Amino acid sequence: MTNSMEKTSDWLFSQDIPSDVTVHTGGASFSLHKFPLVSKCGYIRKMASNPKDSGLLMVEIPDIPGGPEGFELAAKFCYGINFELSTENIAMVRCVSEFLEMTEDYAIGNLVTRSEAYLNEVGLKTLAGSVSILQSSVDFLPMADKVKLINRCIDTIAFIVTKESSASTGSLVSSSCSSHPRAVVDWWAEDLIVLRIDIFQRVLLAMISRGFKQYALGPILMLYAQKCLRGLELYGKSKKKINSKQEHEKRIVLETIVSLLPRERNAMSVSFLSMLLQAAIYLETTMACRLDLENRIGLQLEQAALDDILIPSFHFDGDTMFDVDTIQRVMMNYLEYELETTNNQENDMEKVGKLMESYLAEIASDRNLLVSKFINLSEHIPEQAKVSEDGMYRAIDIFLKAHPKLSDTERKKVCSLMDCQKLSREACAHAAQNDRLPVQTVVQVLYYEQQRLRDTMDGSGQIAVEPTTTTTTTTTIRPLSDELSQLKKENQDLKFELLKMKMKLKEVERSSGDKFAAGSPIGGIRFSADKPPLPRKSFINSLSKKLGKFTPFLRADGVVPSSTRGMNKPTKDRRHSMS
Repeated sequence: MTNSMEKTSDWLFSQDIPSDVTVHTGGASFSLHKFPLVSKCGYIRKMASNPKDSGLLMVEIPDIPGGPEGFELAAKFCYGINFELSTENIAMVRCVSEFLEMTEDYAIGNLVTRSEAYLNEVGLKTLAGSVSILQSSVDFLPMADKVKLINRCIDTIAFIVTKESSASTGSLVSSSCSSHPRAVVDWWAEDLIVLRIDIFQRVLLAMISRGFKQYALGPILMLYAQKCLRGLELYGKSKKKINSKQEHEKRIVLETIVSLLPRERNAMSVSFLSMLLQAAIYLETTMACRLDLENRIGLQLEQAALDDILIPSFHFDGDTMFDVDTIQRVMMNYLEYELETTNNQENDMEKVGKLMESYLAEIASDRNLLVSKFINLSEHIPEQAKVSEDGMYRAIDIFLKAHPKLSDTERKKVCSLMDCQKLSREACAHAAQNDRLPVQTVVQVLYYEQQRLRDTMDGSGQIAVEPTTTTTTTTTIRPLSDELSQLKKENQDLKFELLKMKMKLKEVERSSGDKFAAGSPIGGIRFSADKPPLPRKSFINSLSKKLGKFTPFLRADGVVPSSTRGMNKPTKDRRHSMS
């Protein structure tokens, strides 16, 4: 027994009248008197109305709200002993008084009436008091629901929060500060996050029913999630460090929070949604919960950073480092949204394209990543999202470096994901010397770079420049001549690299001629099904002939060597020219 209960028992035993009733409840025994109890307590009056004998009455009360502590307060009231009502004990007093039937039918100003007066005049007048009473009422279910104590607390909280938030929002709008909703709810959010998740949900639904805007629930949901989901080991390959009971509780919390998230787009940050998704995968919530979060992230994918989509894989069997399947579904949700929306911004599409290329480069170093997953995710990046192919080339190069045992067919499939025509000059220079790329890909890179150089020069070997006025200074002519010299040098280097590739191709054909079926293109090396191969003769011969015709080898001084003069037949207009 507590010190208070011992003092009560000592006071009772000190009376001259011996006790004639013993109450047993919650492992404690109280030696009391019938008259003060039956005068105010209908429950005990019914028990003592027809005693089996006229001796000592034994009363068993096994399930009284509050246990021995609750019965002690009721007994003190019956004996006229003063005790203080507070927001901490009013829920217990109200429930135990209802259980023991301490109503006006047995005494005027009985405990039910006294406790109701405190609730109406003091307890439910403030937000803090209502939250405190609501939090303690959870321990006295179902009696707290029977006396409608929980509903009254919830209604009071919803009324106070909605009223005060509306006033605060109005003042903020008038002050042009309404773009920061967090300041509107901070003052009450800290009070509500102490509630149990089911009660917390009932409070928020009551607020919405009273007119509270759902999109304004974001900050309090973030606070509640951070409090309840703290401690989850979302990174690393270590096994789960929480027991099954804690995991179940956190799973219920997470699923409830996701069900309460605002439906409006951009109501929650992508970083917060990503954190919820990682927790949902870790806690193995329902598939509906995870798909909901994936869809929300997909609708705001242009706002995401790389860290937001680097979701670790929580399979502890040596699988991939990152959950690629989840991000692929997120990307599909984004593309579906883009197709349905007519006012799309091209900048957003380019942001998503760069984001996914960075993601591919990040996951490419994982040796357990399958070629099929890398290809499937890459193919979902729309062409209009790619300004250049440098990001895709970087991802492909990292993937080939981390997977050196790929077959020639797999390497060609991977390299077919990029368009060599969209590579920058720096990327082309790197690709031309990259031994990890297939020979055909290197030849394509050299061909398109040579074509780009031809496009920048006219037929006479000069840079095609728009006509300018006669006032052009030497300061503008000198950079053009320097660029011409640089282009000539790069032209010679590319031709040399192309010749090396031609020789390498012939060696490959010669060494592998017996290993492949007759008629297969370029020494039996297969091309991807979606890009038909070019005939061996036409590709190499036409390439070398065209390169020779368009841009002959030049000396450093820009003069055509004598061995190349006269190769092209002069036109009729120039045949008898004196120049």
